[in-house]
Amino acid sequence: SSAANLRPGAEQKVVFITARVHPGETPSSFVCQGIIDFLVSHHPIAKVLRDHLVFKIAPMLNPDGVYLGNYRCSLMGFDLNRHWANPSPWAHPTLHGVKQLIIDMYNNPKINLEFYIDIHAHSTMMNGFMYGNIFEDEERFQRQAVFPKLLCQNAEDFSYSSTSFNRDAVKAGTGRRFLGGLLNDTSYCYTLEVSFYSYILGGPTSAVPYTEEAYMKLGRNVARTFLDYYRLNSLVERPLGTTPKSR
Repeated sequence: SSAANLRPGAEQKVVFITARVHPGETPSSFVCQGIIDFLVSHHPIAKVLRDHLVFKIAPMLNPDGVYLGNYRCSLMGFDLNRHWANPSPWAHPTLHGVKQLIIDMYNNPKINLEFYIDIHAHSTMMNGFMYGNIFEDEERFQRQAVFPKLLCQNAEDFSYSSTSFNRDAVKAGTGRRFLGGLLNDTSYCYTLEVSFYSYILGGPTSAVPYTEEAYMKLGRNVARTFLDYYRLNSLVERPLGTTPKSR
């Protein structure tokens, strides 16, 4: 393969995506499905992304909770998204496994873990938006805002104004917060939230109900935003004589 990231000795840029840690937040699975379907497709952008980045995706962090129809907890009644700091292989096996994989990658000099995105759904807010971390370093803080700003340009249902950066104590055990503290300053950790019910286009009265397809479209737009982030646009093969589709 001519893939830049698979050549012997090449440093791999890794994007790690997780979803459905809260089993009741079903929209997160549709967003994740959109990301996966796009990345494995024949789309020219997907090909460029596969050639330059390695995507690691854990689409369901809480399979037992999903199977049982729980809203927030696992089989044993744990909110897994509060146990990233010290997950038990017995009580929180999925977190333990994913965290170990992330730490192994972090310790591997050939791997640069650039993004961690955990996908959730929100029961009271509209649109898609992100939570990021707060850093003392102003320049790092500014760099962290780049990805959500680009996503906002690509996805009409993504709201940068609802995106916030925090270090609320309640959220300390979440993937975003824990990994944001663990990984170095070239890694960006986000929670991607999407509304359970609708997004707003234009005026305050124009709420559009989300559909499964609209959630998957947000996932596709998340994937293609990496093209802009890494400035890979010039590598996309465009068929001659066709006008680019508007997003």
